[in-house]
Formats: sequence, structure tokens, C-alpha cells
Amino acid sequence: MIITEPKFDEYIARISREAQLPDSNLVLRDMEDYADRENFPIIGPLVGRFLRQLALVTGAENIFEMGSGYGYSAIWFAGGMKSSGRIVCTEGSIENKTRALDYLAEAGYDSMIDFQVGDAREIIKKYDGPFDIILNDIDKEQYPEAFDLAVPRLRRGGLFITDNVLWSGRIFDKNPDEATRGILEFNHKLFEAKELFTSIMPIRDGLGIAVKI
Repeated sequence: MIITEPKFDEYIARISREAQLPDSNLVLRDMEDYADRENFPIIGPLVGRFLRQLALVTGAENIFEMGSGYGYSAIWFAGGMKSSGRIVCTEGSIENKTRALDYLAEAGYDSMIDFQVGDAREIIKKYDGPFDIILNDIDKEQYPEAFDLAVPRLRRGGLFITDNVLWSGRIFDKNPDEATRGILEFNHKLFEAKELFTSIMPIRDGLGIAVKI
């Protein structure tokens, strides 16, 4: 199921790509080309720009990513932070970590990164927080557990951002699979939580934005 009119997405992507970016951020285009070649899922430039805006408006200094791939979202976040900021990245693949650190170094953000390999759910338990932003982009059946782990580690006024919450329309399946059931349960938890105020942005595959109140 197409969430937004492709012509609008194509237009926004085109003017974004044509925009003048700082030299350090041109690496993002290389990362997008790699994702296209390897069919690697990334948040893409439409969501990426929004993440940078959120880092800027919140004055984020401390971010945790539950699922970092090869560093694409981290570069978007880092561009909206002071050089003294810190991003904890998590990824299950050492190969992706190596690729991410190369890209982050090329972009000039490697000094801001604490990149750990392993299960994001276990890694976040090592940190008390509070974090300004927590990004959730792990396996979808793990989303409800990610909620339980992330929200207590978020500062008041901080943002809990989650990708794929509309799941290409699979949320409407009559017999949802395990991943889809995880997203459905997670979305209910987001909206029912008294300590959060939540919206879903229908861009790309659906972006959940919850602020801790």
C-alpha cells in the first residue's frame, strides 16, 4: 500500500537532493546510492531531514539509536548537534559497524559516536540516560519491548522516534504476522501511555513521534 502520493515524494526528494549541502554531508548521497545497490533499508532523505530538524529544535546533546545500520540516520542527527554531542549507535553486524565508522569519519562526525555491536535491547540496559532523543528501528516484533526499555530512559521533553509504524499498510491485514502484530501492539502502547504525547507522520513508511511529558 502506498502511503503518500509518489509524485510528492519524488518532488521533495529531488529538491532535497539538488539543495546545496555542506561538503561533510555529501557522504549521505553515497550512502543512499549504496542502499539502492544493495537493497538495504534506510530511513531515506525525507525522514533524514526531519530527524535533523528534530535534533536542532530540541537542542539534542545525547541520542540513542536502537538500530543504526551503517550510520545513515546517525549522520543526519549529528548534523543537527553540537560537536560535543554524543550518539550511541547499535547494530548487530560488525561489517555494518565498520562501514558506518568509515562514513562517519568521512562526514567528520566519528568523534561524536559510541558504536556498539549487539542486541540494542541489551545494550540500552547499560545506559541510565536520560536521552534527548531515542530512535527505534529494530526488528518489528521487538517494538513493544523497545517501548518498555526506551521510555524510562528519555528525559522529560525528549522525543521517542520510531520508523515503520504504518508498515506499508500491513497494519490492516486480517491475519497479521509476528512483525505486524508487534507494530500494532507498539502503536497502541504509544498512544495509550500517559507519559507520552504521540503523533504519526505519514511520510515514507510512517514515523511515530512521541514527546515525554
